[in-house]
Amino acid sequence: MNPKNNLNGFLVIDKPYEMGSTKVVSVLKHFLHPTKIGHAGTLDPLATGVLPIAFGKATRLIPYVMAGKKTYQFRIRWGVETDSDDLAGKEIATSDKVPTADEIRSVLPKFVGKIMQTPNAFSALKVDGKRAYELAREGKEVELKARSITIYDLKVLKIASDNATFEVVCSKGTYVRSLAHDIAHALGTVGVVVLLRRTLCSPFGLAGAVALDDIKNEKITAENINLISMDKVLQDIPSLTFCETEVKRLSQGQRLSWHKLDVIQPDAPDGIYCVKKDQNILGLVKKEGTVIRPEFIWANIK
Repeated sequence: MNPKNNLNGFLVIDKPYEMGSTKVVSVLKHFLHPTKIGHAGTLDPLATGVLPIAFGKATRLIPYVMAGKKTYQFRIRWGVETDSDDLAGKEIATSDKVPTADEIRSVLPKFVGKIMQTPNAFSALKVDGKRAYELAREGKEVELKARSITIYDLKVLKIASDNATFEVVCSKGTYVRSLAHDIAHALGTVGVVVLLRRTLCSPFGLAGAVALDDIKNEKITAENINLISMDKVLQDIPSLTFCETEVKRLSQGQRLSWHKLDVIQPDAPDGIYCVKKDQNILGLVKKEGTVIRPEFIWANIK
């Protein structure tokens, strides 16, 4: 049995086509033998692109880094609709209508802003403890409720004879296949997603992403892997500054009083903040009124 490697930090994998996110984690376990590992932001097997992987202590940060914006590029082929809204599904409708460039551009503003979206039955959402797609593949009827999402930007990148390629910047919880389905129907036709690639899972992008083959052929190993540090990943989260004694108390699970802090803080609303000392980020706290509660402190202060 191989010894475990004490890896702490994040790695961005450029997830290959036709491989599930959990399978990527299995491959990394086999070759890197980390003490702990997890992925942030599931990607469909037919999707490619940014899949953030957390190792060791960084797995504690997954809930906090998953809340950022996502950017996807996707291609809709007009004329066919499947029950899964992608090529893996069963054909359920066809149409001869191919929308024009003007029609496509005119309908996109309807999908920008806060909108309600009903996820496809083949999504990864859980229903009574099981993934919706597992129930759908068993032939069981799956009813998912509409949910509020935010589309920050939606534009067409390329228009071809039977398809169009788009880019969307969206909130957590957005299902791009469902968005594609709704766009096609708004255009009076049907369509299927034939390409889906995530280029950003904020704060992680494709720059510096690692190919899984580089792990498999041991070009990248536990000894030379270049992980993204936990403090770097949290740079976009606002911070509060504490003295050494306060950081020690937080690391011991103690709460602090906002009005008794050693360092005078600017007014701050309730929420999650980074713990900063001497410009170094050492963990996360949650401010609730006048109470500061430790969320996760990795500083080792004795």
